[in-house]
Formats: sequence, C-alpha cells, structure tokens
Amino acid sequence: MIRLLVDPANAMTAMGLVLSTIGIDFSIAGFPEIGVAIVLWALLADHFDGVVARRMRGSRSAETGEVGKNLDSLADLVSAGVFPAVTLIVVGHGSPLCVVCGAVLVVASALRLSFFNVVGSPTGRFVGVPTSWVMPVTAILFLLRPTLPESIFAKLFAFLLILLAILHVSPVRVPKTAGFMYLVVMAFCIVASAALAFRGAS
Repeated sequence: MIRLLVDPANAMTAMGLVLSTIGIDFSIAGFPEIGVAIVLWALLADHFDGVVARRMRGSRSAETGEVGKNLDSLADLVSAGVFPAVTLIVVGHGSPLCVVCGAVLVVASALRLSFFNVVGSPTGRFVGVPTSWVMPVTAILFLLRPTLPESIFAKLFAFLLILLAILHVSPVRVPKTAGFMYLVVMAFCIVASAALAFRGAS
C-alpha cells in the first residue's frame, strides 16, 4: 500500500492530510489562527492534486487512481469537515451549540463527498456546494475576527458552518474550479495564511 504514496498526486493528497492534522493540533492548543493558516495549504494541495492526477492520466494504474480518488475524499473530510468542527468547538469553549453544529458539518461533508464519489459531476457541475468552500469562508471570518465582538464570534462561525452544511447537501449546481480561478485560490490562500500566521504568532 505504501507504494501508492510514491504517486505524485497521492503524495500531494497525503501532504494535505498531514497539514490538516497539524492544523487541528494548533487549534486544540489554542492557536486557531495558525491552524487555519496551515489548513489553507491543505486546501491548495486539494486543488492541485487533481491537476497533477489529470496530467498523469494514462501513466497511472487504475488501482492508483482509484485509491487516490478515495484518499482525496478522506483528506477533504479532515480539512473541510473535521478541522473546522474542532476549531468551532475550541473557540466556542465546547458549548452544546458548537458541538452540534460541528457534528452536522462533519456528517454533511461526509455525505457530500460520498455522493460525489458515486455520482460524480455528469453535467460538468458539482451537485451541492463543494467542501472546499469551507476553508476560504473560515479564513475570511478569522481575518475579520478583530473587528467582531468576541461574544458573537463563535455563534457567527457556527451559523456559517451550518449554512455551508446545508449547501453541501442541497441540489444547487456549482461550476468546477478551472483556469484563472486556480490562480485566485492560490493567491488567496497564500495571502490569508500569511496574515493569519502573523497574527497568531504575535
């Protein structure tokens, strides 16, 4: 099995999992801004592992590609489901609202990813909002945190995650990331992660 990680696309996905795990550790330790900054790089790994896999089409075995597809979904579940849920629970000090909202997000993320693995995107568009939308929303909220009353921050975070959970499993059609949007995602992740890491370390 380990040899499957020699594949560049799968190795990139695995690196995203490692980054998400490190991000969870920082959030639990009380440094959620740094955690978000790190997991933004997991989001980049998620976007570009697919690009790498498509460029290697024809040179990868069917087994490698199928394992990579499932590994990618598991990595997405951790970065866009488990990490935001854990971070919400941390900033909400374990309140029942935050625990429930975090659990709902994890279940919705798992359902969304499982549905995609079975159905795919036959019309060229995603069915339901992709889980990859969670981290940009989370990053924007944390960038705005100094301007928000701390008393409402966790509640606002919980509301946004519940809204995204609903959109994950809704029938809305969303176009795939392509072309110029890859550059937009990359620029956002780099700038936002730098700003959050600087704030979290100061």
